[in-house]
Amino acid sequence: MEEWIIVGGGLHGCTIATFLIKNKITSVDKMKIIDLHDEPLFEWKKRTSLIGMEYLRSPSVHHIDVDPYSLQRYAKKNMHKTSFFGPYKRPSLQLFNEHCQSIFSDIQIKKAWYKGMVKNCRRFKDRWIVELSDNTILEGKNLVLTISINSQYLLPNWALPLQKSRPSNILHILNPAVDRKILEDPPFIVVGGGITSAHITIKLAKRYPGKVTLLTRHTLRIKDFDSDPGWLGPKNLAGFQKITNLQERKHIIKMARNRGSLPGELYRKLKKLENDRHINIIIGEVHSAADTEQGFELKLNEEDTLLKAETIVLATGFRPDVPGGEFIQKMVQVENLQCADCGYPIVSSSLEWCPHLYVSGPLAELEIGPVARNIAGARHAAERIVKSIKTKS
Repeated sequence: MEEWIIVGGGLHGCTIATFLIKNKITSVDKMKIIDLHDEPLFEWKKRTSLIGMEYLRSPSVHHIDVDPYSLQRYAKKNMHKTSFFGPYKRPSLQLFNEHCQSIFSDIQIKKAWYKGMVKNCRRFKDRWIVELSDNTILEGKNLVLTISINSQYLLPNWALPLQKSRPSNILHILNPAVDRKILEDPPFIVVGGGITSAHITIKLAKRYPGKVTLLTRHTLRIKDFDSDPGWLGPKNLAGFQKITNLQERKHIIKMARNRGSLPGELYRKLKKLENDRHINIIIGEVHSAADTEQGFELKLNEEDTLLKAETIVLATGFRPDVPGGEFIQKMVQVENLQCADCGYPIVSSSLEWCPHLYVSGPLAELEIGPVARNIAGARHAAERIVKSIKTKS
């Protein structure tokens, strides 16, 4: 029997594994990390590479290691002198990924890696029974669910018929099944107003200047981070955690997130590309859409504007559904797990949903707050879990 089973090998799962091992809560030989892919951070690397990300939005102190300054020291040691951007020292994607890999080597994470899909988790006496889709059974004392919303990408209603008629030329850029070839068939319309749409627009404009249109429902909103930095500490969290009404907490989380926003340097890049006529930025909403012999045609609401493109790239965010789908719903019913009216878990301050069942990422947001889904949220979750274990012992 394992001491710890972690479901998910993305940023959250890897951060929690690192904290548990480096804080000597457990060892890599007594842990299993279950993930669909062959290696850690597979989806992270694929998506960030696809959209052309150069620098993270998070500052340098947000990463998977225990010591906040670990990444800065790694950069200095390995002569990454120009790998930070701006006053918050936002790391380059290359540096961040290299640092992650160095941590994985340090803790020998591959020893804990188990490729597979979890089908069911149930409690039996003093352990969790984890059943995989290939009928493999794993047993563990502690279970951590780090399930993301990445598979719950949001498609506008007008896009659904187009995707049925020509799926290879219109899909969500964060769809795990996306093929790089979709980015080789201009002209393009990129739909969205946030950081992902900015990244992919800039990438496409470099390759196909003058053949990219960015369609956004609102003026571009400049925000350094995806929520106010006050949510990283007691400034905002102290009051948040005094609120007992979970519907109110959920509303606060929704309002605190800077959805559809982007940092200033990406805004400036977009405006320069627009001034140089390498891209066209249009503010409007799609009224109707059609797939014609000349390509896709989008008719906008306000001025009866007609946009044409061979490829539509959607960067329209994610659905707010509870992550995990039927798998989580079944656990809730069988184990009698407590949920708020919104369907999200009601957890303790140590992120326990029930004894020896922990959550991180979106599943922890009613306790962690607006940053729950990002790298800072992963660190907060790992710190709380480690602290609770040390307190119990």
